[in-house]
Amino acid sequence: MSWVSDIGALSASAQRELAHLHEMPLPKGAVLFRPGDRPQGFLIVLSGRVEVFLTGASGREILLYAVGPGQSCVQTTLGLTGGENYSGEALVAEDSRAVMIPAALFERLMDQEPGFRRFVLRAFGRRMADVTHLLERVAFGRIEARLAAALLELAQGNVVAATQAELAARIGSAREVVSRRLEAFQRQGWVETDRGQVRLTDALALRGVAATV
Repeated sequence: MSWVSDIGALSASAQRELAHLHEMPLPKGAVLFRPGDRPQGFLIVLSGRVEVFLTGASGREILLYAVGPGQSCVQTTLGLTGGENYSGEALVAEDSRAVMIPAALFERLMDQEPGFRRFVLRAFGRRMADVTHLLERVAFGRIEARLAAALLELAQGNVVAATQAELAARIGSAREVVSRRLEAFQRQGWVETDRGQVRLTDALALRGVAATV
């Protein structure tokens, strides 16, 4: 399997064990874990996208990070190596495929396979860098710039299929704030809003705003 070779240098026995693991289909909308759950294994996404959210006591959500092909979940790594339960919720954002390395096998490979250990630590480092960048954007970035960047990133043919609550979670703000900013964008002629979607009418202007993040 190609995903096994992507990990790096492994012993022949480790390659065989990993190659025998079955790929799992992950349908869009599936919940992979919730706060308080205990990690059962190390998930590697092979195709598609999984998004991990944190929810505050007020019910406000923030998209912590997304896991794409070849990537893994930092909360899962923390749980397996440090004994921590999940604090976030993972949702499958689009039809995906993944493979689950059982916890016992994960621990043995971490102990015995330097190549696997390097793979896990590199993935963990990249995920932590993403989280750090998110904190920087939320703490120091302008709401308008973060919203414009999110709209440009999510647009498919100039249409963003997302609710205001989903946009708010993505940029770490409140739905009411996103609603006001979208109204301002619409007055400028940059977007047109409808239920559950936003149409970009001036992507160039939005790119200019996004560049001020």
